[in-house]
Amino acid sequence: MSGLLGKKIGMTSIYDGNGKNIPVTVIEAGPCVVTQIRTLEKDGYEAIQLAFDEKKEKHTTNSLKGHFAKAGTTPKRILSEFTRFEQRKNFGDVLTVDVFIEGEFVDVSGVSKGKGFQGVVKRHHFGGIGQATHGQHNRLRAPGSLGASSYPSRVVKGLRMAGRMGGDKVKLINLQIVKIIPEKNLILVKGAVPGPKNGYLKIERWS
Repeated sequence: MSGLLGKKIGMTSIYDGNGKNIPVTVIEAGPCVVTQIRTLEKDGYEAIQLAFDEKKEKHTTNSLKGHFAKAGTTPKRILSEFTRFEQRKNFGDVLTVDVFIEGEFVDVSGVSKGKGFQGVVKRHHFGGIGQATHGQHNRLRAPGSLGASSYPSRVVKGLRMAGRMGGDKVKLINLQIVKIIPEKNLILVKGAVPGPKNGYLKIERWS
């Protein structure tokens, strides 16, 4: 897979040639710098490592400073590997939105928004109790019974319960690139993508 690293700018909508309003997510894709090249002889697989977004040198470890200096670039915030590019890449090469084509489909992965500790209605879409009948008090959004009778006399693992929600790695597949704005390194992807504004994303294409 080839692709780029990017940052979610926000959502808007645009009109296509038929006048249809399309919701899109604006992503700043690149520029990304090639900071490492994996080879079959040395690493057992072939890939290139891309780095994205500037980072202050005082917030960078010494080992990473040397890693970026080897590629002839300044410290970056995120690193990720891609396994397939049509043309050979070299240390220090800068990749931009030119790797994408309008109309093609990509996979976008990121970290979803953290929701904190949530109950079963929000976390697992429990229906709750529709009406407060038979003297029910303050039990409208409760999970209900958890037990499994005398056997196995315990709460079964994996039972849907309240707990921490969000902050997970999420990948959405087959999102169409509606428009590319090369002068600003922006791509407009149809629909929503994981994460908050300014959240980092990995955009992958299958060619």
